[in-house]
Amino acid sequence: MKTILLTGILLLACAVPATQAQQAPATPNATPPAAPAAADNAAQDTPQPWTLAPFTATYEAWYKGKRAGDATLQVVHREGNQWRLDLEIRGERGVASLLRLNIQQSTVFDVTDTGAGILLRPLSQSTVRKAVFGDKQQTGSYDWRSNTAQWEGKVDKDRRAPVPLKAGDMSSLLLDLAIMRDAKPGAALDYRVVDNGRARQYQYAVAPQTEIVQVGELSYDAMRVARTNGGDREQIFWVASGVPTPVRMLQRDDGEDAIDLRLIDYQGVQ
Repeated sequence: MKTILLTGILLLACAVPATQAQQAPATPNATPPAAPAAADNAAQDTPQPWTLAPFTATYEAWYKGKRAGDATLQVVHREGNQWRLDLEIRGERGVASLLRLNIQQSTVFDVTDTGAGILLRPLSQSTVRKAVFGDKQQTGSYDWRSNTAQWEGKVDKDRRAPVPLKAGDMSSLLLDLAIMRDAKPGAALDYRVVDNGRARQYQYAVAPQTEIVQVGELSYDAMRVARTNGGDREQIFWVASGVPTPVRMLQRDDGEDAIDLRLIDYQGVQ
């Protein structure tokens, strides 16, 4: 369960930014905007430009149709052009509760205007996993002067060597922000992720039309973003205008729902 929960959420949350410009950071709304209740009203909404701004989002974490716990995703502005993205997963129900599973992952990154767009560039990454069967810690550093990344701690032997970096490479956590930035109806997204001692490619397709997505008591007019090169493992994000993070993130294995994160609350950090 520990591996499925961690891998599922992080893979739903990895990336190379597309060449679409971000906007300058802006002050976020403190409360969620009213979600459209019907498709007719939702269709009239104009997508808002994505902006990088501090926020805290809370998700219900479901595993195979049953509540497994909660997850918190947070973006914090440090200083200058440096930011930090944090993910915490708390196993509070079912098997995850019995294992006392708690996972914390952070990525420190900077924001660079390349002229062609704004790049989210990881500087460091850390993962702490606590559970009744043992703890695990690992850290990664992205050295953009030598263009290599390397991991320490509890890392497989074949993943301890430096990994060559390319312009635009990101950590797995930054996928959430990259998709929020790049998703437009009909777009094709291509991301390269360097994390945990290896590099992988992730490709997504954004549906040409938005759809109404029910999340708890709210409904959103959202873009469906689905991975196209994941084989039997499907990964789907739903992105709604005006919301700083996906309203739902779903992983399906062999056609069956596995990991399902559903947004229940978010607010800007002043």
